[in-house]
Amino acid sequence: MSIAQRFVAGEGEAHPEDSAALTAFRCDSTNLPWIIFRAAFRAAHIEQIPPRARAVLSALARTVDVAKPFGAIFARRELLTGRALQSMRTFYRSLDDLEIAGLIERRPQGRYVEAGLFGRAYLHLTEHAASLLGLIEPSHAHMNEPAQPPLSTTTASAKSSLSVPSANVADGGIYKDLSPSVFQKRQPGKLPADLQRLRTLGLFDFLIFKLMREAREHGKRLSDVVDATWDYLKLAKAPINYLRALLRNPVDFALIVRRRHAELHGEQARTQAHTDAQTIAQQNAGRAFIDVDNARQFVIGAGGDALTIFSVTERVGRQAAGWMPSFAAALKAGKLRPATALDLERFAYAQQQALGEKQSGNVPVTAPKQLVTGAVRDHIAGLRQLLKVRGAGA
Repeated sequence: MSIAQRFVAGEGEAHPEDSAALTAFRCDSTNLPWIIFRAAFRAAHIEQIPPRARAVLSALARTVDVAKPFGAIFARRELLTGRALQSMRTFYRSLDDLEIAGLIERRPQGRYVEAGLFGRAYLHLTEHAASLLGLIEPSHAHMNEPAQPPLSTTTASAKSSLSVPSANVADGGIYKDLSPSVFQKRQPGKLPADLQRLRTLGLFDFLIFKLMREAREHGKRLSDVVDATWDYLKLAKAPINYLRALLRNPVDFALIVRRRHAELHGEQARTQAHTDAQTIAQQNAGRAFIDVDNARQFVIGAGGDALTIFSVTERVGRQAAGWMPSFAAALKAGKLRPATALDLERFAYAQQQALGEKQSGNVPVTAPKQLVTGAVRDHIAGLRQLLKVRGAGA
């Protein structure tokens, strides 16, 4: 029989009651930039200073500004003691060690003379400490000289340290600046012109862009929804809720907007056509026109607002209503032409012949046409034109 123990202390699975303790562990989730992470790592591995001073210098390296490594470190004692895991007395002893080593500078406390109050005393890294932590490029000419605080600082030296990879770095791909000095704030794009009227309802640009995204998710365009319902939207007490309800509505707002635009364009086209027809009628006031078949004669009144139509088969002319658009279209298409004196004479003769045949009921024998001199013909045409114009004006 074996007398050896089956399980040795410390071996085997963990006890169930220990799993709750494992889940209670917490860790700092701060994501440090590469330069700060390297500075904190170097501060924790300086062998020439005591461990307590290393912890405080590492806490200072985490707090210093990369762009201003020699500037004042704005950190409370509670924050630094918490990061260094030291008591307040040990913290002050660590500061004494760092000051003796020439790594920090403890400047005297400032005073507000006008108020009679004392200000805070800030800590500053020396040039030797900043070079040792990798915050600036080390100066070979001053390596053996005592460290003195510089009068001015620049960020060019901090950036130049990243240009040449170090020989101690295993992967050169991660050797880059992970903490850019300038962060671009996200700005909204240019708001469409047809949606800028939503600002009058109290909607900001960011909210309008969010509503545009929601409209796109519902298969709509916010411009179509606003254009179709603007008369009701501007009267709503809660325009945001009303607009979002419209976005969830399965109505095709794009079709409504297209129909409305088509009606508007059609009305504008009709108005423009009527205006052009009025202009043509005013330009041809008091003139006579005849169609291509010489079957009808059109006489415009002296004011350009009346049109009398004479037919070959009728003795009396007829007044036309709403004639301007159709008259302008026929004139542009070449179906009408200005009547000359010869055209008026021929039309009068054709009208006389047609009326004579209608009264007799028989087709008359055509008599030989008598020769008429040109002077007589022009005189007769002028009289007829004058009589027709006066009759049309009356």
